[in-house]
Amino acid sequence: MIEVIAETGSTNAELSGRLAAGDRVPEGHWLVADRQTAGRGRLGRSWDGDAGNFMGSTVVRVTSADPAPASLALLSGVAVHETAALFAPEGLMLKWPNDLLFRGGKAAGILLEMIHGVVVIGVGVNIRHAPEVAGRRTAALAEGGPAPTRDEFARALADSFERELQRWRHGGLAPLLRRWQSVAHPKGAALTVLPPGEGAVEGSFAGLSEDGNLLLQLDDGSIRVIHAGDVVLPNT
Repeated sequence: MIEVIAETGSTNAELSGRLAAGDRVPEGHWLVADRQTAGRGRLGRSWDGDAGNFMGSTVVRVTSADPAPASLALLSGVAVHETAALFAPEGLMLKWPNDLLFRGGKAAGILLEMIHGVVVIGVGVNIRHAPEVAGRRTAALAEGGPAPTRDEFARALADSFERELQRWRHGGLAPLLRRWQSVAHPKGAALTVLPPGEGAVEGSFAGLSEDGNLLLQLDDGSIRVIHAGDVVLPNT
């Protein structure tokens, strides 16, 4: 089900508030806003959407039988990439863990938050417009040709997310990691990583660990496991 509202501060905050109030928001329910005034991205960044872009959130009710909830970050990225590829089949790439790049500019971002054991997943996609972000290249899918409407994108994303969720639950984590790496920066790509509370760490992409963390090969040949941080690719 896709619920559309005219305006909210943040679709993630809206769903989190409903969960905190005891509302059993079901899996498969998407809250989509025409306008978002206090959107949030990873690492505390703001994410305010323009009309025509996609701004929405959904929930996953994880169980003890599911893979680690943190891997939903990769799952969400794959689902968004799969959806965007329906409308812009060339020039897309994922950047760890789940930023969608289009022709080198950031076209989508994803934020995961946990409340009362439920994972709230917020997705923002530049469909029609690419907001200006200081120090970052941005892009919109419309730059590659006729773009979908927001509602067309929402329906396609809901379907893609449900398929990926079922694969994640029934197939385990390994197939997801392979799918993610097939649409992400290739092994050997130069990366700069900004781990929380540290300075920049430079190296090259050496793949993913068994639990989905980034493996960064340093200049001395050693491998550092990155659990969290901002990843920067050259010229992005």
